[in-house]
Amino acid sequence: MPDQETIERRSAERAERRRKNAASRRSWRHRQRERRAAAREAAPAADTPPPSDAGSGRPRVRQGVVVSDRGNKTITVRIDVARPHRVYKKIIRHSSTLHAHDERNDAHEGDTVRVVECRPISRTKRWRLTDVLERAR
Repeated sequence: MPDQETIERRSAERAERRRKNAASRRSWRHRQRERRAAAREAAPAADTPPPSDAGSGRPRVRQGVVVSDRGNKTITVRIDVARPHRVYKKIIRHSSTLHAHDERNDAHEGDTVRVVECRPISRTKRWRLTDVLERAR
């Protein structure tokens, strides 16, 4: 049975190769861990606050263009986002719309505005107009 011997020999060689690779990976990871620890020791400790809960912290601020001001004290704002794709690095553009509270009916269609997140004002309004950055012509 020459085939059986070669199969056993090949599986033994494979097992030995896998053991060597695993040992190599283990030693590489250990060296990396030591390097990171040394870098942490050398770097000054940054005063970063602990991660806050989702409900607390700063309200989000967005900038967008008013696409509708038909509702009383309500504007619809389009937020345009352009960011590179994580893998392919092509610029991907997408937009989202949100409803914002405009207490004095300041903003009109085409204006560039800044809105800030706030408590729910109605079923769809969770944002508030802070200022009109640029008036439409």
